[in-house]
Amino acid sequence: MKKIRLLLFVLVLFCIKAPAFAQGFTPPAESNAVVYFVRVSNYGYAVSFEYFDNDKFIGIFKGKNYMRYECPAGERLLWASSEDKEFLKCNLKAGETYIVLVNIEMGAWKARIGLEPITADHKVFERAKELVLAQKPVETPDDKIQSTQKKLEERGFIQEILKRYENEWKNAKNTKVISEDMFIPKDKLK
Repeated sequence: MKKIRLLLFVLVLFCIKAPAFAQGFTPPAESNAVVYFVRVSNYGYAVSFEYFDNDKFIGIFKGKNYMRYECPAGERLLWASSEDKEFLKCNLKAGETYIVLVNIEMGAWKARIGLEPITADHKVFERAKELVLAQKPVETPDDKIQSTQKKLEERGFIQEILKRYENEWKNAKNTKVISEDMFIPKDKLK
């Protein structure tokens, strides 16, 4: 009898925790959009990149992996940091899903990052989709997000990068665009 209770208890715990281990494309809340930052290559596996939404640190991950970021729809400036900085001027449509391919390139001192918005007809879309369907996303713990945000604000890092963006990079080649219509159709996410 004790074994049956224990087994039932474990099964109940597993059922409660199962959504936390979800994989695949999860639609955003009605007024939000979701962006998947997907790295499909093992090249530079140990190198991690930091991701931002305007002046907010939103996460970090490395290797062949992905991060799901849900945010309010509309205009946003998403960017990533490594030896270089890459920017995405976004106009995200509510209820839709977008994919950004994260590329790694050789840098002088550290790896460089490349952010490439992709659509369902992009040559790497199927690889990105397979990765998202095969494993759960990397989630940066809230305490790590808060401590990193505080550390970067104290150093003036975020403010300096956004100032340089406005003065130097806003119209440069390392600023790409995600337009409202670049979402992935829901039938392609299955």
